[in-house]
Amino acid sequence: MRIIVVCGAGASSTFVAHRIRRAAADRGIEVRATATSESQLEQALADADVLLVGAHLGDRIGLLRERAAAASVPIAILTEGAATAPDGEDALDVALEFAGAHS
Repeated sequence: MRIIVVCGAGASSTFVAHRIRRAAADRGIEVRATATSESQLEQALADADVLLVGAHLGDRIGLLRERAAAASVPIAILTEGAATAPDGEDALDVALEFAGAHS
């Protein structure tokens, strides 16, 4: 499963993607979680299974939904808690739910 995490510049999404990878490894789930910025989103969506968006991008969610829909990728908004949790479990659960997978 390929999970894309997007934030404004790509910095905070890097931390979220790392925590998702760690949580998935702890569960024995194979995922590729990567971070991207909005400017690189189309390329990142090319082979993605789900797009996770930081709650702070709520004002741009309409545009992000359009971009994800154009690539046929489901999109989910991470709550602040899921995005900042140190273990990545909640973010992984959101990704799995929206991608249609089961943990």
